[in-house]
Amino acid sequence: MKISIGTNIKDGPWGGGNLFAINLKEFLISKGHDVINNLNDTDIDIILITEPRKTSESSAFTHLDVKDYINFVNKESLIVHRLNECDERKGTNFVNKYLIEANKVADYTVFVSTWLKNLYLDQGINTKNNNVILAGANELVFNPKGKASFDKDEKLKFVTHHWGANWNKGFSIYQKIDDLLGNRDWKKKIEFTYIGNLPNKFKFKNCNYLEPLSGYQLAAELKKNHVYLTGSLNEPSGNHHIEGAQCGLPVMYIDSGGVKEYCNKFGVEFTEENMEEKLNFVLKNYDEVSLKIKDYPFNSNVMSDNYLKLFDEMIRNKKSILSQRNIEKPGIFEERLFNFKRMFNTK
Repeated sequence: MKISIGTNIKDGPWGGGNLFAINLKEFLISKGHDVINNLNDTDIDIILITEPRKTSESSAFTHLDVKDYINFVNKESLIVHRLNECDERKGTNFVNKYLIEANKVADYTVFVSTWLKNLYLDQGINTKNNNVILAGANELVFNPKGKASFDKDEKLKFVTHHWGANWNKGFSIYQKIDDLLGNRDWKKKIEFTYIGNLPNKFKFKNCNYLEPLSGYQLAAELKKNHVYLTGSLNEPSGNHHIEGAQCGLPVMYIDSGGVKEYCNKFGVEFTEENMEEKLNFVLKNYDEVSLKIKDYPFNSNVMSDNYLKLFDEMIRNKKSILSQRNIEKPGIFEERLFNFKRMFNTK
């Protein structure tokens, strides 16, 4: 099978969508499949749209590129759209409409959480063929091996990390923790480390701060801690808390977006109002809180295997899927223009 993943893969620290593409690509190749990140070949079996916005650095192709490919190159390629973004995450007002429009070319839609699926269904996305596939991180990198144990005579160490510097990543919570650590009593009890990018002019006074890290370096830093804490709001799925949990850290999280689907039963839920109470609870009950994290079920192999099962099922049902497709047919001018552009792009 030949699969094209629509992500312009980056090296080094980057967002969760980039990590998704890397992990899925490596898994599919390990299973003997061909994986590319463009639409140059004429024999693509599955096209996975991951970022249809042309303005995004991570976009390898858009839904319009896919539409042209289906119309002019290979009408039997099957199209999957992975939806992992929304306006609610960043306080914008144009992303959802754009992605709903982009989704019209898809034969199948994958959402990264039930929360995101329901959000888009409520806003009118037109898809019958859909499912939720939860995300996961590379377990060869993010695992509990070498994780620090907690001695009750020492400070309980909390950590979080983000690539994005959007305020909704949880910075109202992180600011509150920084203020809390200005109190002598709290400073004796806990420590907090933030890894990643920060909003403009945001500075920590009492917390530890590290520049963005990735891969083994990031995992090693996470494992120096005892608890992962995320204040992220309206996160479709997020990768940060998954990486923390896979490193054996129980998660403190807010019930917002899809995060609870990944963290429920593997840590402690809190709100901005009861945060101090919940911090004290974790301090007093760390052994109990961390008991179930060893059974954390999510990782990139589980995720990727679910995608491969979906792709296999779609190939088996190709005839039925193609019979349901309703993509607008272009005119002769559009076809000539496409062929002219493709002649230069594939040289």
